Amino acid sequence: MSILRQIGQYLFLVKKDPNDNPTQWMKYMHGINRISILLFLFAMVVLAIKLLRH
Repeated sequence: MSILRQIGQYLFLVKKDPNDNPTQWMKYMHGINRISILLFLFAMVVLAIKLLRH
């Protein structure tokens, strides 16, 4: 699976594979990854704004 597809699945942008049977721990892992990706993107936006305003 490509990295962009995985990121899309974490952020609910790409439909999940119907053959995949995630366990409860996998759901927790995907949730934590989703939070970390969103925080990273938020930090990049804040940095870009700070660089452009200065």
